Amino acid sequence: MTDASDHDLEFEPDEQQWVDRLVDARPLPPAGFRGSLGRHLAERDPGYRPRPERLRLIVAGYLGAGGLLIALAAFGLS
Repeated sequence: MTDASDHDLEFEPDEQQWVDRLVDARPLPPAGFRGSLGRHLAERDPGYRPRPERLRLIVAGYLGAGGLLIALAAFGLS
């Protein structure tokens, strides 16, 4: 959530009262729904898994294939 002080520095004093009214009138779901949603998302999140064993080799292969395709395209254009 955004902190209430995040918007204090961005507006003129006369605009600040409108900002405060809009922030106060912002609709929020009930706390029970937010908690339930947070738990549901936490259950579905697999988290960070370990990296593949040969990640550098995989990335080097993709970069090499991409470079080869770019070289072929440049050769075809010339």
